[in-house]
Amino acid sequence: MTPLPRDGSRVSSDIRRHNLGLLTRQLASAGPQSRTRLAEATGLTKGAITALTAALVKAGVLKEGAEGASPSRSGTGRKRTLLRLAADDVALLVIQLDADSATALLTTVAGDELFRMERQHGRPMGRPGPIIDVLADTLRQALDEAARISRRVLGTVVVVFAPVSGDPAIVLADTDLGWGPVDLLGELRAREPRLAADARLCPDATLAAQAERSLLDGIDDMLYIKSNSGIGGAAISGGRLIVGPRSMAGAFGHLAVVPDGELCLCGQHGCLVTVAGPEVVLRDAGLDALLQSDGLSAALAEFVRRMRAGDEQAIAAWEPAARWVAKTLSLLSIVFDPDVIVLGGYWAELADTVDPLFQRLGPPVALAAGWTPPAILAGTLGADAALHGAVWHARDRLLADPMQLSARRD
Repeated sequence: MTPLPRDGSRVSSDIRRHNLGLLTRQLASAGPQSRTRLAEATGLTKGAITALTAALVKAGVLKEGAEGASPSRSGTGRKRTLLRLAADDVALLVIQLDADSATALLTTVAGDELFRMERQHGRPMGRPGPIIDVLADTLRQALDEAARISRRVLGTVVVVFAPVSGDPAIVLADTDLGWGPVDLLGELRAREPRLAADARLCPDATLAAQAERSLLDGIDDMLYIKSNSGIGGAAISGGRLIVGPRSMAGAFGHLAVVPDGELCLCGQHGCLVTVAGPEVVLRDAGLDALLQSDGLSAALAEFVRRMRAGDEQAIAAWEPAARWVAKTLSLLSIVFDPDVIVLGGYWAELADTVDPLFQRLGPPVALAAGWTPPAILAGTLGADAALHGAVWHARDRLLADPMQLSARRD
């Protein structure tokens, strides 16, 4: 660790950067505000707000103007001076790869959509090259669109539905696509050199978990578990994401819950994904043909529709899977003791069928006296949960050093 200078300048610099980020994130999430409102929302003093906003306005990061009316004693009112982010030439970029498709999303710093496209990649198992070609094409078209609308791309996140680790980060394995380790960022950059040097590779579940948690007031301890492409999840404790030194925390689909169970692609026996994974449920529900012809997302949507319609084969396929899900949640809740468990992916549509099974399991006798089961909630962000989380992640990274916004195109 580098020692701090004796004059404390590094500390002052870090505090200043933190406070600048605090201001700009508030404006990005809440829109134009007065200096008084910024002081109330951030807890900074009015003097600090005055100094910080002056620096941001001078750098071109903020713009100010008269807007709205503030009542005065005379009753005539006067215009308030509101500050807003001067980020009209900036875009955030998210590229997402799942079991069926590649998606590119361009947004403003505030999260408003500028461009979106999705392409099916055909899922050639065990062949990363053709899939990465499709992903690179979506990246290329998004960058072309950013140039067309005169936007600088200042934050790029690449999302995969698989575990990620290393420095630089790589995809460790993607069982849904039959991949082993793949340097996805390197492969993308070889196909499209305009990919930002600081692009981040992130697993979908951690981004989705943080996005869902941001919508829950007062929740600092949460488990998120989802199924769409496989089964994954994340744990948040004390408001912080649990990642682990190898970034493997949250691989809930590979908990070996069935003694001497079926061999999993990960090499273990009896993993949750072998008894409750989406392909298992779709097979037992008689939807294999739809899975092959229309893809995983369409097949899962049809499965949920059939469940809600009372289809006997769909219900028979879901009942054993739901029991294993509930059993796994019972084990996880004892380990992590969360306030809530949020179900994502297509499980969000079926949370009401899992909760009664979970509640009936109860705690071990030794814990019964002081144990209250956490609530099970349905995720609210749907299939776009990871995309939302990636946009917010890119925004927070950018606004952690908001002076980046002051750069001008050549």
